[in-house]
Amino acid sequence: MGANAMVRMDSESFVRSVRNGLRPCGSVIRVSLCLVIGWCGGLTASDASDNLACIMKPFMEVSIGSPVEGIIQTVHVERGDWVTKGQAVVALEASVEKSTVALAKAKAEAEATIKSTQAKMAFSERKLGRATDLFKSNSIAKHELDEAETERNLADIAYLEATERKQIDGLEWQRATAALQLRTISSPLTGVVVDRLLSPGELAGKTPILKLAQINPLRIEVFAPLSLLGKITLGMKADVHPEGGGSATYQAHVTVVNRVVDSASGTFGVRLEMPNPNNALPAGLACTVKFQTAK
Repeated sequence: MGANAMVRMDSESFVRSVRNGLRPCGSVIRVSLCLVIGWCGGLTASDASDNLACIMKPFMEVSIGSPVEGIIQTVHVERGDWVTKGQAVVALEASVEKSTVALAKAKAEAEATIKSTQAKMAFSERKLGRATDLFKSNSIAKHELDEAETERNLADIAYLEATERKQIDGLEWQRATAALQLRTISSPLTGVVVDRLLSPGELAGKTPILKLAQINPLRIEVFAPLSLLGKITLGMKADVHPEGGGSATYQAHVTVVNRVVDSASGTFGVRLEMPNPNNALPAGLACTVKFQTAK
């Protein structure tokens, strides 16, 4: 019997089954109809969950730039280097900022004005005491006592001004230190350097300097068939088999189930998170995933 005859026979069998209210379940009918008219309905959840294609992506990818413009002095890492969160990766030229910090620090730590005003306060307090005693004995006039009181008040105000000035100098020191810290760029994550875009001597500003990726954990991106919609839930576990990984299988769990379906392909997106201790697996590998759905 020829192939065309077989297809016609299978198609006629399918039509008769539908008319009789029966579900076609024969493998020959299913395969033939898939080839002829693209019909692949009737798959069970377990069929759909076997070896779904997926891709392993970094958990996070960031482009590192500079919050201020400046000439790059040093790039401490190269492409492929491992970095830890908080590690200094780029340094900008900062001679002016360092001088500003040194000057602000010297002003903030200066004690001469405070000590001078304290001495004037103590002297004016003693002078006022003597003037008070002399006034009680009618040895000086009232205006002389007023002068002593005014001097004491002015000394208090001078001390207050010196104290406030010292506080302002301390804040300026903090601001200068913060501006200096902006000249050192640190890694916001623990991961790998994907690319270095600028080199020492170039102007940093709007252009990213480095691209970093966190690959522990990994994100597994899957497009699942509609037969699994409602059966894949948050926290559900799945077995992931990386391409080229031999027989090794890793366990992941579902973190995102997209509630928007792609009607053209009849799929919906699912994201899983998979631990990657010691960054053993690279990101970007193709993989297959099997959800541990209830039977």
